[in-house]
Amino acid sequence: MPNKKEILDMSDEKFMQLFDSLIDEVFDELYSEKTPGKIYESIDEYTEKTGKRFRMTKDQKLRGLTRDAAFKEFIESE
Repeated sequence: MPNKKEILDMSDEKFMQLFDSLIDEVFDELYSEKTPGKIYESIDEYTEKTGKRFRMTKDQKLRGLTRDAAFKEFIESE
């Protein structure tokens, strides 16, 4: 990242390229499909990292999902 003086000395074209790349980075970070730090490999890992116990919903129980299947559904919905 250039410093303030370098930015002020840039041509308009070079500044716009830098500006475009910064905007792209921000949008990629905000609107990307991935959710870093929110993906848990197992129920135990979820419990360990969040301090919360995973609980199946009534709907998941009625549909006959296994605990692991319900957890996978929960993670994919976040």
